Amino acid sequence: MRQERAGFFFEKKKQKTFIQPWIDSAGYDGTFILGPALFVTAAVLVFRPFFVTHPVSPILWALLIVGVDVAHVYSTLYSTYFDRAEFHRRRTLYTAAPVLGWAVFACLYSLGPMLFWRVLAYLAAFHFVRQQYGFMMIYSRRDQNHHRIDGAAIYGATAFPLIWWHTHPRHFAWFIDGDFFQIACPWLGNIAALLYAAILLAYAVKETAMTRRHGFNWPRNLLLAGTALSWGVGIVALDSDLAFTALNVLAHGIPYMALIWRQGRVRGRLPVFAPTWLPLFVALPVLLAYCEEGIWDRLVWSDHPELFALFDSLQPIEDPALLALIVPLLALPQITHYVLDAFIWRRSSADPSLRAMLA
Repeated sequence: MRQERAGFFFEKKKQKTFIQPWIDSAGYDGTFILGPALFVTAAVLVFRPFFVTHPVSPILWALLIVGVDVAHVYSTLYSTYFDRAEFHRRRTLYTAAPVLGWAVFACLYSLGPMLFWRVLAYLAAFHFVRQQYGFMMIYSRRDQNHHRIDGAAIYGATAFPLIWWHTHPRHFAWFIDGDFFQIACPWLGNIAALLYAAILLAYAVKETAMTRRHGFNWPRNLLLAGTALSWGVGIVALDSDLAFTALNVLAHGIPYMALIWRQGRVRGRLPVFAPTWLPLFVALPVLLAYCEEGIWDRLVWSDHPELFALFDSLQPIEDPALLALIVPLLALPQITHYVLDAFIWRRSSADPSLRAMLA
């Protein structure tokens, strides 16, 4: 009888066990998707004097911008243009996105370089916000009843720092100085903080009830914590170009590449996703990023000549009409990445690999 009761009790507990909605596993998600925001934020806070007093050196710029930020843009190729079956499935999208992207942004640049960079900066910020929202929905996929609260919480974690940035001048920019508008109303930032606090309170109440009923959702809450901390520290708490760059780039680029890798493993169509080819999976986007930034530096910026000696034969472009054609072309990988990212991760229209990965 005792054994029967013990067995019944065990089965009852087993039925109540909450299955965590990992994308891959606790170790994989914790290291590559959730961990970067938390680890880098901790490093920034521990070594705060260094991040506050030091600029982005050429070596750090190369590691962060070339090695992660621009490289993660090129990792999209593995899930789109390099995958023959996927390209044929959405040929119109993959053909039209770069053509229309270049045409639109060439027109913007011809109307004024600042207009070009401003629109691109806001598009980039929107892309960064939507990535966090996408991960939030992935980790909330087994709870269909509270998506609005979860969405409001992750949007608050990203929108509040952006509003603060617009109402409190910062010593850093997204792309170039002045690309974000500045609003001389600091009180708007304070109102945004109060609204954000109210949203977090509602989320905490909901999450407490959900935990009691089903169990604690580790990935969802770690994602929200990492997003809130990295965006809050990088934009609001510290006015540091190095801190913002490190947090912004690493907390966004590494999880994105991890998601690409995981989907590629599920698809199983490209040999580059075999574990033995992992160095190539990382190296090819980095190489493409280095080439792109080398051309940028020689034709437009001339900021890091010591890093791009291979491109010494290129000369800076001075003609505004030619710049209106070349600059949007150089930015086209980013523009295409931002556009395609709005489509390729939608479960409703994605190929079966994404739905299988998120079952």
